[in-house]
Amino acid sequence: MQDIATRVWNHKWKIDPIVRSLIDTDFYKLLMCQSVFRNKPDTTVTFSLINRTQSVPLAKLIDEGELREQLDHIRTLTLRRGESTWLRGNTFYGQRQMFTPAFMDWFEALRLPPYHLERVGDQYELTFEGAWPEVMLWEIPALAVIMELRSRAVLKDLGRFELQVLYARAMTRVWEKVERLKSLPDLRLADFGTRRRHSFLWQDWCVQALTEGLGGSFTGTSNCLIAKNRDLEAIGTNAHELPMVYAALTRDDAALARAPYDVLADWHEEHSGNLRIILPDTYGTEGFLERAPDWLAGWTGIRIDSGDPATGAETAIRWWKARGEDPTEKLVIFSDGLDVEKIEQLHAQFAGRVRVSFGWGTLLTNDFRGLVGDRLNPFSLVCKAVAADGRPTVKLSDNPRKAMGPAAEVERYKRVFGVGEQVEREVVV
Repeated sequence: MQDIATRVWNHKWKIDPIVRSLIDTDFYKLLMCQSVFRNKPDTTVTFSLINRTQSVPLAKLIDEGELREQLDHIRTLTLRRGESTWLRGNTFYGQRQMFTPAFMDWFEALRLPPYHLERVGDQYELTFEGAWPEVMLWEIPALAVIMELRSRAVLKDLGRFELQVLYARAMTRVWEKVERLKSLPDLRLADFGTRRRHSFLWQDWCVQALTEGLGGSFTGTSNCLIAKNRDLEAIGTNAHELPMVYAALTRDDAALARAPYDVLADWHEEHSGNLRIILPDTYGTEGFLERAPDWLAGWTGIRIDSGDPATGAETAIRWWKARGEDPTEKLVIFSDGLDVEKIEQLHAQFAGRVRVSFGWGTLLTNDFRGLVGDRLNPFSLVCKAVAADGRPTVKLSDNPRKAMGPAAEVERYKRVFGVGEQVEREVVV
């Protein structure tokens, strides 16, 4: 186990880069990348960094030269032989050769494309444009770099003993959470914390703590590199990126209305079992389920990632019952802004009614709240597809504070998808 405080005290980026591997990313990105590689390889997409927490002045905290060095380092990375062997030969979700030879041949030759970085006031404008399968793989590394450089900036003036005490307190906090979760019967929980982690070493430590503390209740991690190194299950399915880009590529309202289901039809052709998880909230969960084709009701489950999680789960249960499905055989994955209290509450409310699972993210791998004043409090940073073939993308979400896109297009999407008044919820992470 790493002495994290000493590493932070001694770190020099060239021997301790933030992103160590092309598979230091979430498993769902690789699954989606293979789908895009197969179905939309020539689509040109633009991704952009979006800091939803403007009170965190990233450009004042993070040195531009250091940020460029980290991003440039990522562009030197290629898939290592052992990583390729793991992807080609491992069994994921009970399926061998999840990744096709054609995709793996392409991935093994890949280097990430150029980026555009510019300081705008107290924030950075960071964008990536190019072929969709290539630029989509920038999302997670870009977030990891920004988040960890922010952490390093806050900690740079702390002494060695201050760092030891800080990490001891943070470790105690994580372990106290683990001890509370151990009491939940039939718990199923995975690490989803790559996107906004405090650092790579800290995420790795948190995963080790969950492995020891929760035993079989800990189902794995979304981080491919940690899954490989720790011999754990790699966890993930798909994300909002797919319907956002498919929708942007449509040319009329009828095609737009079909786009979220076209995405899942393509996914249906490629995957089975626990990879058939619906993410329904991109353009409103209730409308999505009302218009969904019957074959989607047969899928394994639903991931709830915005809005009130209990309301989302109740909506899913009613939908399954209306479509003649048994909710007790369905999987509901909660993954939005979770911490111990919310996990306990949702587990108590839905255990026995559905199969419940939790994807625990930022408040697992980046909960330093109050340990250095508020300077290490987690904040909401995303890297989203904002355009496809020159057309803007739109996300409505079940929480309007997570919505994005030009105002006129947002209104059009609301009309097409029948989204009415929505309840705003605080976006913590």
